[in-house]
Amino acid sequence: MQSEHAVKVLESLASPVRLAAWRQLVRAGLDGMVAGELATALAVAPNTLSFHLKAMLGAQLLSVEPEGRFLRYRANIPLMLGLIAYLTEECCAGHPEACQTLRADSLCSPAVLPDNSCCNKE
Repeated sequence: MQSEHAVKVLESLASPVRLAAWRQLVRAGLDGMVAGELATALAVAPNTLSFHLKAMLGAQLLSVEPEGRFLRYRANIPLMLGLIAYLTEECCAGHPEACQTLRADSLCSPAVLPDNSCCNKE
């Protein structure tokens, strides 16, 4: 990931509505949600939500697919995992024991943490 894209993704989440929309779409999984369902779930006016979804689409955080007269939105989980990997790729500065401690102290499931490749750089 390039730093410019990372900044764009982080900027697109810098809003309570956008962050809530992202989390709701993550919970929806591969099914995603149509815009109206998402607006209802977040108690946000549809036109307000549309503004926020457009910003998230611009950062490639979401995908959208027409479904009849509705639009179905899905979270781009691979992009987010790539962002997390980019942000943490040199977390241990070549000290694998530090990386193991950081991973153990994390509140995340080991399944979603970046791999230990940062510790194996020569």
